[in-house]
Amino acid sequence: MEALDHIVINTLTGIDTAAALFTALGFTLTPLGRHSLGSLNHLMVVEGAYLELVGVPVTGKQRADVLNSALGLNGFVLRSFDADATHAHLAAAGLSPADPVSFSRPVDLGGSMADAKFRTVRVPEDLFPAGRVYVCEHLTPALVWRPEWMTHPNRFTGFDSIGVASTEPAAAAAHYAALCRSERVERTGGWRILAEGIAIDISTGSVPAFTNCGLRFASLDVISANAQALDGVVWEEVACGHGTLRVPALDLTLDCRGTA
Repeated sequence: MEALDHIVINTLTGIDTAAALFTALGFTLTPLGRHSLGSLNHLMVVEGAYLELVGVPVTGKQRADVLNSALGLNGFVLRSFDADATHAHLAAAGLSPADPVSFSRPVDLGGSMADAKFRTVRVPEDLFPAGRVYVCEHLTPALVWRPEWMTHPNRFTGFDSIGVASTEPAAAAAHYAALCRSERVERTGGWRILAEGIAIDISTGSVPAFTNCGLRFASLDVISANAQALDGVVWEEVACGHGTLRVPALDLTLDCRGTA
């Protein structure tokens, strides 16, 4: 079974506004990163994974696959410890992976700079049409998982699930199961595939899309209070210890669960 690496929220050219919003919601964001391929990002890091805000600069080099992707929840990324071995596995599984791509971004360490380096392997959009799906090998993980970035005022601790709408849910479930080296389990209304650190819930939809992401918090007290105090977000408590956070400007739905 493969492990989650990160989930991506595409802000297109609005990353500064999105970063201010997520900071106000109580997330700790890493300093703005500038990838060598022409994209920008902030991370919200937890043990073993992270939530990423990605975008492109208004002017200058713009990463095409980010610029041409949908706003909002747009990327599902698994961890790789060897991009070449992962590529071979994906090819053997019939998932037609692209060749590994190497890139980097400078990291501000508060007084010094270092280059975080990655290798990624993407799988094709026709098999995974909900958004950008790929695996990521971190060559410098210590530049991502740093203690000062892993404590969040809103007590964000991890991920529960990601929702996938598909016009062919059984086929989509088979593809995600192969990607994750896992099994697909049929449930009422769709399929579930388990990866380490997250569940993938696939349902029927008229348009392929990532529909929602489930986040885990030690408590919902801070995130709910912050959300209700902000313009531009909608907070709904759906049950004890469960709330839904919607950000219409990002076409984003986050299902929040408190574990306390």
